Amino acid sequence: MSYMDKYNQWKNNPNLDPTLKSEIMAMTDKEIEDAFYTNLEFGTAGMRGILGAGTNRMNIYTVRKANVGFAKYLLTKPNAKEKGVAIGYDNRHMSYRFAMESAKVLATYGIKSFVFESLRPTPELSFAVRYLKCAGGIMITASHNPKEYNGYKVYDDTGCQLIPEWADEVVAYVNEVEDELNVEVCSDEVAYPYISYIGEEVDEAYYEAVMGIEVNPGMDKSNYRIVFSPEHGTSNIPVRTVLKRLGYDIVPVLSQCAPDPDYTNTASPNPEVEAAYEKAIMKAKEVDADVVVVCDPDGDRLGVVAKHEGEYVLMSGNQSAAVYLEYILSQMKEKGTLPSNAVMYNTIVTSDLGELVARSYGVDVEKTLTGFKFIGDKIRKYEKTNEKQFVFGYEESYGCVIKDFVRDKDAVQAVLTAAEVGNYYKKQGKDLIDVLNELYAKHGTFKETQIALSKAGSTGAERIKEIMSNLREDAPKEIGGYKVTAYEDFQTSVRHDGDAESVIDLPKSNVLKYYLEDGSWIAARPSGTEPKCKFYFSIKGLDADDAQAKTEVFQKDMMHIIGE
Repeated sequence: MSYMDKYNQWKNNPNLDPTLKSEIMAMTDKEIEDAFYTNLEFGTAGMRGILGAGTNRMNIYTVRKANVGFAKYLLTKPNAKEKGVAIGYDNRHMSYRFAMESAKVLATYGIKSFVFESLRPTPELSFAVRYLKCAGGIMITASHNPKEYNGYKVYDDTGCQLIPEWADEVVAYVNEVEDELNVEVCSDEVAYPYISYIGEEVDEAYYEAVMGIEVNPGMDKSNYRIVFSPEHGTSNIPVRTVLKRLGYDIVPVLSQCAPDPDYTNTASPNPEVEAAYEKAIMKAKEVDADVVVVCDPDGDRLGVVAKHEGEYVLMSGNQSAAVYLEYILSQMKEKGTLPSNAVMYNTIVTSDLGELVARSYGVDVEKTLTGFKFIGDKIRKYEKTNEKQFVFGYEESYGCVIKDFVRDKDAVQAVLTAAEVGNYYKKQGKDLIDVLNELYAKHGTFKETQIALSKAGSTGAERIKEIMSNLREDAPKEIGGYKVTAYEDFQTSVRHDGDAESVIDLPKSNVLKYYLEDGSWIAARPSGTEPKCKFYFSIKGLDADDAQAKTEVFQKDMMHIIGE
């Protein structure tokens, strides 16, 4: 069926939602193509797309279709109907509606739902799955994407997002739905006996678990001031509750605390964008804060700005995670609590600095593909065998987990960790940047940056395919004046090291990674959550200035190589 056939099917459906009907009638030819040329697909973080009418958009029909697939998948698991599904949602447009549509579809298949009474952060949904011993979970969120987006993430019974082999089973069931407009959904009256609402009990259990991650719980907290922004999202109450109960001096950016789906008072809801910190840094200067912490809307990512020599310095996700690691591992070693079989997880596009920190304490490091579900899956496997003991997991994109009662990125845990680490080192006359510079002096200076090429619509999707295909067929031999000594193709699972080839023991993924003779590396991958092609740069320099200068050269040359 062509995209025009699908468009006409929607256009002519007499029962189509009136709002979506009006949108369809006003579409231009290009808008029709973009909305119907494909179906929304599961990426690295579930299904995510622009809100609106069409098979390539987030709406009640695509959400219903996804839930049919998830319901059928769950019915293959023991006692799934009774165990049920925990459902959370964020502050975005249509989030509550999508959550209830999910519950109603599940009810149609006889599956119970436990729906949060109001918005909650993604990590608390992961926690709730485990706490309530559910068969799975659903989180309605588009995380850090712009306001036009929403999304749908599914979780297994451990609170981990579905890994590819299980997500593929869901997708197979989803693809059996020939007409998303005619998915059977029971009435509210039929659905309600299957739906329970959850709130304070799960909240309190989650807060207690988070507060329990402190490494030095008895430390005085009275002289450490934190400015906090939830970016109009879900982390407002959890973060403020936890920090206040522990005695921290927390100053919220009140203009960004309301759960606003339009993100009215922030330049960006994405902690990876510097503009996201503008109001928080202004508040920090006003109150002379020691640190600024900014969460993304669904509360799984945390950006940190540290006060250093009178200035507020934004730390990358790689940098903040390395400092957390140094603190956690040094304290565990000092207290004699560091396991002999400790393991830290990060991804193939994270900086080498965290790995070097971990190995300096004798901690093993395992790499995963991008997507926190792979880290959660590692935790699950070793939890069963006890072969290794988890101590930390993180991605470069401002996401980490400290304790594994959550199996996804957890910004609430990260806020508490950033506060404790900063407070500890302040008492030693140091700040977070001082500690980072000490790590650079010990392990080498790294500059991590990213270029995200936005390529929207059908033409954008084709351009991303073209970029990756060209890089695959004609791998660069040199970048920025430095020889490429090896490259890895995670799609073919082959590492090319000169004339030698070896197998990459990871699931297949559309990622290319180039290693340079100076110890730097560059990776390329299409985003699984946005219409972007991402390039990751981990550049090693003699010092900060050298690393910065080299980064600019590498970035310019890489864009030249791909023709951008």
